[in-house]
Amino acid sequence: MGWLLRRFLKLWVRAAVQPVEAPPALTDPRVPVCYVLETDSMADLAVLCNVTEKRKLPYPEKRSSSLPVEQRRSYFDVGRKRRFWDSVPTRKPPSYLLALVDALSADSVRDIVLVPTAVYWGRAPQKEGSWLRLLFAENWVLTSRVRKFFSVLINGRNVMVEMGEPITLRSLLDATPVGDQARRVTRILRGNLRRQRAIRIGPDLSHRRTIVAQVLRARAVRAVVAADAREKHGDFRPGLLQARKYAFEIAANYSHAFVQIAEKLLGRVWNRVYDGVKINHASTLKEVSEGNEVVYVPCHRSHMDYLLMSYIIYHQGYALPHIAAGINLNIPVVGRYLRKGGAFFIRRSFGGNALYTVVFMKYLAAIMARGHSIEYFIEGGRSRTGRLLQPKTGMLSMTVRSFLRDPVRPVVFVPVYFGYERIVEANTYLSELSGAPKKKESWWDVLTSFKVLRERFGTVHVNVGEPIRLTDMLDARLPAWRDQKFDDDTRSPAINALIGDLASGIMKGINSAAAVTPINLLATCLLASPRGALPESALIRQLEMYLKLLHLSPYAPRVTVTDANPAEIVNYGESLKLISRVPHKLGDIVKMSDQSAQLIAYYRNNVLHLFALPSLIACAFIGNAMLRAEDIQRLAWRIYPYVASELFLRWREDELAKVVDGILAALAELGVLQPNEDRSVWMRPAPDSPGALQLSMLSQSTIQTIERYYLAISLLLKAGSGVMNQKALEQRCQLAAQRINMLYGFNSPEFFDRALFENFIDLLRERGVLKAGEGGNLEFDAVLVRVAADAQLVLSEQIRHSILQVTQV
Repeated sequence: MGWLLRRFLKLWVRAAVQPVEAPPALTDPRVPVCYVLETDSMADLAVLCNVTEKRKLPYPEKRSSSLPVEQRRSYFDVGRKRRFWDSVPTRKPPSYLLALVDALSADSVRDIVLVPTAVYWGRAPQKEGSWLRLLFAENWVLTSRVRKFFSVLINGRNVMVEMGEPITLRSLLDATPVGDQARRVTRILRGNLRRQRAIRIGPDLSHRRTIVAQVLRARAVRAVVAADAREKHGDFRPGLLQARKYAFEIAANYSHAFVQIAEKLLGRVWNRVYDGVKINHASTLKEVSEGNEVVYVPCHRSHMDYLLMSYIIYHQGYALPHIAAGINLNIPVVGRYLRKGGAFFIRRSFGGNALYTVVFMKYLAAIMARGHSIEYFIEGGRSRTGRLLQPKTGMLSMTVRSFLRDPVRPVVFVPVYFGYERIVEANTYLSELSGAPKKKESWWDVLTSFKVLRERFGTVHVNVGEPIRLTDMLDARLPAWRDQKFDDDTRSPAINALIGDLASGIMKGINSAAAVTPINLLATCLLASPRGALPESALIRQLEMYLKLLHLSPYAPRVTVTDANPAEIVNYGESLKLISRVPHKLGDIVKMSDQSAQLIAYYRNNVLHLFALPSLIACAFIGNAMLRAEDIQRLAWRIYPYVASELFLRWREDELAKVVDGILAALAELGVLQPNEDRSVWMRPAPDSPGALQLSMLSQSTIQTIERYYLAISLLLKAGSGVMNQKALEQRCQLAAQRINMLYGFNSPEFFDRALFENFIDLLRERGVLKAGEGGNLEFDAVLVRVAADAQLVLSEQIRHSILQVTQV
């Protein structure tokens, strides 16, 4: 019977094997090998036999001559057996394992290599071609013989055999009785196989009622309910019912079958809407998945982020994360299916609701304890300007505190960068940037979203950033954290500071994995010209200069840059209708198309941080033909902290001098700056040279940032020390910036973004340039005057006069 089944499955089954290269322990003839299967399944065993025979590995049904057990096989399973008359499955260890442990206990020289092996039917989503296969794909439910038959029949072309890390049996033994040793080894092997299965198909979350019940049993939840009942002199039950209502409002209802069906649908959508979805540094997922609680922290550019992130993780062969989604997305029908895809919902504000807060925290702790990866957007909402928003640390704080209370699995944060060549929500963002209120999501939005299927949105780039290990940060900042006890009421300034540093590190990690697309480069070039238009020859020269600069002075190892050459970049922009060409006898003019002109700054801002330092250096030569190297370093040191805070630049201040030297060397090689012999003095090229034009265009990337800083400082100096509080200054800055934007036509809505002024003033206070005096009014001394003087050195006289003219009103 077994021989016949193997012959049939050899013809029918197509199995992928992980790992691709067999571990050395399996090819060492000196130590016998024994395979450990999850369950007693003839089909799984037959597939394993065929795989090992094909790969010339030890054969499971052939007894090794060096095995100490007289049986004609080299395998056993650790599935719990349940006979017809048993009320519960037996917990006895496998008899074959008992014999192996007994033999090794009697012989101190022998050893055996155990290989935990799992066979998954229908797991690999990229190879599923039939909707029927999804109904019989792998899950955590105990499989009947009938279901197994259909699973083999329907998913036989889509099988994964995973051989886990080999374990020597002797390393698991101790001096206890043989039966106790065998039971302990069985538990270890079952645990290894469960972890392998959790990585491939996700942990067993059962139904959400199970997690809700666990949350409601939590001592902290019941304590809040009891305190509320005492305060209101009421019954305990209404509070518990309210907690239950909150838990069901929050909880996901993950369905593996739904996820597999959704994967097929989304695959068709991506092929229709995008030219492709490119993922870079995907090997990082494998590095962090084993034994860690993975928290994905992507930037938030579009509603597509939710779907793309899940699709990519699943397509790489890993379990879907549970995704924190805003309660605004919990609309009828849509919310239900988002829950099935792993979304759990969170209110924008907890509003001092102690019961909701504790229920949410315990839910988060429950899914973390069960080993499920999590995904949330640390910015809190979608960026309308293309820049990263300042991080919201609420979810981050709850994640860190949940780990400190119960440090079961190490937590690893994985920053992820999304790079879109065209954004689906373009029209919505434009209306909101123009002052329209944010619209609440509705069914109408869902229905009208189908029109995007008729458009083309280019390629999506998804770059995985450098993982951040929470334990490493804790060891560096709180060496004694393992000896401390943390509970729900623990509040520590050191923990708060760590969470702030972690948030900043995540944002820098996202920016350090940026993807530079043709559209980003076109936007950066065209926005540097007065009217968003350039001769084609000048545009190609500038594109070539930017590409060389990115290679000569790379921002970070994980940044990816388009392989297209300048001419191909221009053609690609035309094909997406983001730029247009105006024929002319002296050479074609390339300009932003009418429909993209208002949003082109969005795509420039995606990669603005990559050009920030080179652009700041170029700004120094707007009004100066020659500068000493020490003056350039001083200007960079003066301005860098504020730009770094705004754009989440990766370098520490003590690294800045070396970075500036490297950028100066790159600019010299490109011919846009010229040093003297010992490089102590730097000069811009002749005004009528192509290099001078390129340097001027490079400076435009950050010139508005410096103008915004100079505007705030000018308003403060004009008002005088101790006259104006921060709120009034922010309001004056926003109004003056709006006026400048109207007068001079800046195509950059973030120029008058009040949040950017707020962050700048906060940093001035943090660095001691400003301080709050009596009544909260801002006070300053000569340091602010020196900052203004350095800004004057960078800005041209014309720009300074334009700003001062507005501040006089």
